Amino acid sequence: MNFLNSLKPEVVGRCTLAIVNSDLLFIGSVASQTGVSVDTVRHYERKGLLPDVTRDASGYRRYPAGTIDRIRVIRAALAVGFTIDELARIFRQRASGKPPCAHVLDLATRKLAELDARIAAMIAVRAVLAETATSWKQRLETTPDGGFAHLLESLPH
Repeated sequence: MNFLNSLKPEVVGRCTLAIVNSDLLFIGSVASQTGVSVDTVRHYERKGLLPDVTRDASGYRRYPAGTIDRIRVIRAALAVGFTIDELARIFRQRASGKPPCAHVLDLATRKLAELDARIAAMIAVRAVLAETATSWKQRLETTPDGGFAHLLESLPH
């Protein structure tokens, strides 16, 4: 969408005025309505996540109302582990008329498996840390007041 397409003609007397489409939002409004910073909106735009961004005659960015929903989708996807680059590829595929749904499901399935693996690793680390804390507590009980227990040195290598 270019700036000229965002103008609406309005007849006043015998003159026709071009009025900027009021449906287009300024960056500050987009940021405040979505709870992100202006810099975040610019970043999303640079990464290709926000379509149809135009500039008005003064050079200000103007965003279609759908940008609000798009940013909410982006934030939700980021919160469950999608990356900005993945989202950019998904949105480009969608814009080209090819449904990305199977790819999105595949990505989500892989992310779930990776998350399960990280959780399992964290559970294992937690078990070691719990055992270590118990061991260190016993060690400190037998260490003379003011003495060194060398707790870190007792960690398994």
